[in-house]
Amino acid sequence: MKALVTGGGGFLGLAIVRKLRDQGMQVRSLSRRRYASLDALGVEQIQGDLADFSAVAKSVSGCSLVFHVGAKAGVWGPLEEYCRINVTGTANVIASCKAEGVRRLIYTSSPSVVFDGRDMEGVDESVPYPSHYEAFYPQTKAEAERLIIAANGHSLSTVALRPHLIWGPGDNHLLPRMVARARAGQLRRIGSKKKLIDTVYIDNAADAHLLAAERLSPNSAVAGKVYFISQGEPVEVWDMVNRLLHAAGLPPVRKKVPLRLAMFLAFCFETLHKITGRADEPRLTRFVVRELSTSHWFNIGAARRDLNYIPRVSIEEGLRRLNIRSF
Repeated sequence: MKALVTGGGGFLGLAIVRKLRDQGMQVRSLSRRRYASLDALGVEQIQGDLADFSAVAKSVSGCSLVFHVGAKAGVWGPLEEYCRINVTGTANVIASCKAEGVRRLIYTSSPSVVFDGRDMEGVDESVPYPSHYEAFYPQTKAEAERLIIAANGHSLSTVALRPHLIWGPGDNHLLPRMVARARAGQLRRIGSKKKLIDTVYIDNAADAHLLAAERLSPNSAVAGKVYFISQGEPVEVWDMVNRLLHAAGLPPVRKKVPLRLAMFLAFCFETLHKITGRADEPRLTRFVVRELSTSHWFNIGAARRDLNYIPRVSIEEGLRRLNIRSF
């Protein structure tokens, strides 16, 4: 068997690749650049863009299983670019799978596709998509998730996983940004209320993807479904931030900013970036303020039942394994 992992050189993609290789499976990756880490694992690499149908079709050819992990992440940038990668790219993956006779497609989604800016406490997969999004990433990931679920059928079985705030060794996105902002003195607690969040350790997130692949087939319990994936251990948001910063040898965040002031500042930063045409991410956005000032933790009972998902690595164990002092 040969599996394709789109975005195989990224944080989650690489973790999935490693587990597939540990099982003795041949693996191919589609990414925009070449990764030495994939070369070291003996992974076949194809360089290309998800929005390029020919590159996607070439990558899918000869594979029996596809993990569509690659995406444009982040909270800032033009809508056209998010649509190009996240929506058109996903449509290309689906079309290529159908054309090449691939039977199983596992998609990496995000809980942000159902985030409406309010507290989400113990919600399950029945929670609806919101009518409005404050960032293009969740908006386009939701569009892509809908495409994945709609594509499920007799010839192609699909499933979407929603891992939340993935962290761990090798993180090249969440932790480095957090550490950089902390070192620059730019982190502030937002609001005065304690809010709970779910996270997921990288190995647990990768395990969930392989479990979904094992159980995915036409008319199976997981086919055409979506699943929240997390530690199942809701923690106070700033307690988690401070525990991660402690692993980097940094002091805890103690200074606070009122929620209304944070939203006003985020609006100002966003407006300034739009006026000046800056492409970099603003220091603060309204989406990030909402994320840091609301509860968002999930009922993972469906994943436990249908995928036999068990978060084997606890938060405490994950923190022991974590060393981000180099960032």
